Amino acid sequence: MYAIFSILIILVCILLILMILVQNPKGGGLSSSFGGSNQMFGVQKTTDFLDKGTWTLAIVLVSLILLSNFAIDRNTIIEEDSNLRNQIENAAPVMPSTPPVEQSNQPEEVSE
Repeated sequence: MYAIFSILIILVCILLILMILVQNPKGGGLSSSFGGSNQMFGVQKTTDFLDKGTWTLAIVLVSLILLSNFAIDRNTIIEEDSNLRNQIENAAPVMPSTPPVEQSNQPEEVSE
């Protein structure tokens, strides 16, 4: 179930990115290509459609994110977490290996 929400969230994100990239930051966008404020076939301006589409996708994205929170199987996560804690606690401590220091009983020769 969580995988379905993840796929839907990714699709909505891609659509939202494309919807935002199509818009012109100064309000022109695609509407300047289609004759400004003319209405074709009873459809409002393109900028209104892009604006409403952006808000709709943003609301859908937030809703999917909140709903996906309920789809997470918490028991599996708790079991995995407790297994990991047991493995960490039962692991033998690793001591860093240091090379042995060689000490000789012979006095050092001093050269003059």
